[in-house]
Amino acid sequence: VVEAYKTIRTNLTFLLSSSENKVFGITSPDAGDGKSTTAINMAIAFSQFGDKVLLIDADMRRSSVHKKLKIENNAGLSGVLAGFNNWEEVVTNISDSLDVITAGQVPPNPSELLGSARFEKLVEEVGQKYSYVIIDTPPIDVVSDALVIAPHTAGLVLVVKDQVTSTDAIKRTIEAAKFANINILGAVMNGANPKSGRRY
Repeated sequence: VVEAYKTIRTNLTFLLSSSENKVFGITSPDAGDGKSTTAINMAIAFSQFGDKVLLIDADMRRSSVHKKLKIENNAGLSGVLAGFNNWEEVVTNISDSLDVITAGQVPPNPSELLGSARFEKLVEEVGQKYSYVIIDTPPIDVVSDALVIAPHTAGLVLVVKDQVTSTDAIKRTIEAAKFANINILGAVMNGANPKSGRRY
């Protein structure tokens, strides 16, 4: 698994090498595809380069990054976008090269906050400070938040799950991204079982 994430890291590094924007989102067609786990592991893999990496949990409706990393979620992204906090105040340091901004308290208007000028300013500021910024976004087939976030990034990485994500769901996600003129950087198949002969 570690080698697989190193391979993903290498491929993404090449894909982003020609772009000044080193901010990218992680999304999936549906909930339960392993998107947040993939985002965390990719952030760790990138931070092992020694580069400064920031992981932002922008899935404010069903945040899980703080649970998986066992860190506090009292103040986070929602507080920054609502104007209650500066982003520097809500950063949690995981290691010398990895920081996290959790989702914070659940707001009544996540899409509006993510489409705000404050979010655009946040992405611009953290993009200047960190070598890579990884944004964990909600699933595309569930809500439109990922499509609101994506224009501020170099593109989205699509997480699909072996034996779970259907071809139709993938097609709908790609069509939605194309319609919104959003770059799909590539796809990660999560939970792949090399011993399985089944295909979905």
